[in-house]
Amino acid sequence: MEARWLRERYAAGATVTSSCSGAVLLARTGLLDGLDATTHWAYCDALRRQYPRTRWHPERGLVFAGAGQRIMMAGSGIAWHQLVLSLIARHAGPEAAMQVARINLMDWNTTSPIAYASLRHGAQSSDPVVMRCQEWAARHYQAEAPVAQMVALSGLPERTFKRRFAQATGMSPIEYVHTLRLEEAKQMLEAGDDPVEAIALEVGYQDASFFSRLFRRRVALTPAQYRRRFGGLKRRLVAAQPGPDVPPDARARPTKP
Repeated sequence: MEARWLRERYAAGATVTSSCSGAVLLARTGLLDGLDATTHWAYCDALRRQYPRTRWHPERGLVFAGAGQRIMMAGSGIAWHQLVLSLIARHAGPEAAMQVARINLMDWNTTSPIAYASLRHGAQSSDPVVMRCQEWAARHYQAEAPVAQMVALSGLPERTFKRRFAQATGMSPIEYVHTLRLEEAKQMLEAGDDPVEAIALEVGYQDASFFSRLFRRRVALTPAQYRRRFGGLKRRLVAAQPGPDVPPDARARPTKP
């Protein structure tokens, strides 16, 4: 019923918008077939499978599509701020949108939502052979030739193992290892000041240039940009935690002026 109503409104000339998980309902209308679209990064894999005729872009915070660009979609996080400002600019003019942004201290954040996403996605496999290899990879992702070692651990022919692993996890074995390595690298970049080359070596990459290219392709930021963006944020969050001498029942209470 809701999907039909949205189709009717769009056909009558209305602008249709979605933010974050609202893309799930919008996709059901069929209006996104053959178009670019965005949503929260956590929904994109499922939506790609369910609506393969739509080109899903989790890395884009805002997408305009359709006739007259009357489909406006915001993705993850504060991208809905961008959507609001775009609607105001479209209907009341850019200066009105700027005034709203100034009053509400709204910033047009250009960091890709992918940078905020955990690279780990999908549940632990129910395939016992694949699960054993996943557990091994979680402990030894930095090892040399990890895929060959997982093949040996599985006891399966290499081609059979790779096919079975991909069916169980949605990723090839090497993609899975890269995912584990890059997630660990993100944690190290957030928490410390080690050189990028040292972090690359620590997580299993002998070639720091390859590591940096792979990181940028998967995270949408260079390692240095990621550290600048999130290292300070993590330090501020850690500093905001109450000390051990603060009673637990007092930690949530605001301080009186």
